[in-house]
Amino acid sequence: MTAATEAASLENLRVLHQSDDFIVVDKHWDLRIDSKMWYEKNTVQAQLRHRFPLLADPDTYYGFRFCHQLDFSTSGALCVALSKAAAGRAYRCFKDRTATKAYIALLRGWVEEENRTIEFSIGKTSTEGKAHMMCIEGSDGCENPKACQTELSVLEYGTYDGEPATKVLLEPLTGRTHQLRVHCSAVGHPIVGDFTYSLGVDDAPYRMMLHAHLLRLPLEPHLLQVTAGDPFLPYVDPKWLPQRTLRTAEDAVESLLDSVAAKEEQLENEKKWKEAEEERRKGKKKKKKKAESEEQNRLCQDWLSEWGGE
Repeated sequence: MTAATEAASLENLRVLHQSDDFIVVDKHWDLRIDSKMWYEKNTVQAQLRHRFPLLADPDTYYGFRFCHQLDFSTSGALCVALSKAAAGRAYRCFKDRTATKAYIALLRGWVEEENRTIEFSIGKTSTEGKAHMMCIEGSDGCENPKACQTELSVLEYGTYDGEPATKVLLEPLTGRTHQLRVHCSAVGHPIVGDFTYSLGVDDAPYRMMLHAHLLRLPLEPHLLQVTAGDPFLPYVDPKWLPQRTLRTAEDAVESLLDSVAAKEEQLENEKKWKEAEEERRKGKKKKKKKAESEEQNRLCQDWLSEWGGE
């Protein structure tokens, strides 16, 4: 076992970004963000307290404000706010869906479509023994399904432990619990090592192969953009053997960010156009009022002239 595949500890917290307002860490796989259970000694919250004891906020239950969530089994970029104001700014990015997240994953089988949009409504399952799971609309016991979208882009084809596997970049366009895991399973390509959604069958890999690679928050005044590397490499886990590369994760992320920048520019141009239209509308209204006022003054003067001449 290499250092990259070792279990989490209080000491092996990896910090990707630190500023006065935020810390972004590379969350370890199989690690809870926080826990109220006394026996849960090892969490991201505990790691942060250990590394940054003076930054813990006594006014919060956990000491740190987590801006979003990652599953217990998922690794990668996790943003932590260091003040209530900073947390509010980050939260608005997620609420308004201006945040951009991209995950790297290894999927079972070879994905035929190199680029596709996965669209399945996802809800909670009421099936006995599966209360912690989510499901797609139409499944037995699926409750309160909501529309969800995920963009999938193939990076590499290869094998994992001798079986066909595909490395992909996943961009969730919505934020439903377990969305990526459920969507990948629904299209017949579950994530390698996903014990839960394989119903306990896929238990040989040392971890679930899902990693939060990119986090981008368009905050003011400074953009927050962080990448958390690629942990699914042969020198990390020799069971993964790439055979054909379509694009690198870096190229795929660059293309994604170009698309995001283009959309932001379009929205900004639309905003400026609306503001200009509003100014023109106000100008016309003001000009009309001025003309009406001048006409009223003229009529008043004519009346006074006539009245004064009698």
